[in-house]
Amino acid sequence: MNNQPKNPLHGITLEQILVELEQRLGFKTMGEQVNIKCFTDSPSIKSSLKFLRKTPWARDKVEALYIHTMSNKPLRKPKNKPKLTEPTQPDTSDFVWPSIKK
Repeated sequence: MNNQPKNPLHGITLEQILVELEQRLGFKTMGEQVNIKCFTDSPSIKSSLKFLRKTPWARDKVEALYIHTMSNKPLRKPKNKPKLTEPTQPDTSDFVWPSIKK
């Protein structure tokens, strides 16, 4: 018997993975996390299934994204996105109000 108790993807089809990711993240976020054309250009479940069944490296990345998403781990940020920095406030700890007395 072929039991896989430690495999988190055991019994889950690729179509189920894609549908769940699309519902939770949407194709836009999926395309940011896994930069493949089937998520960025006219995405659909059907075209994604066709591509991922033929391309093992892309399927591995999508499966890893699914595992991270389902385990509520934070998603890795895309490398090409600039970090948002908050505007820094000037240090006013030594500021003294000038006296208006004459």
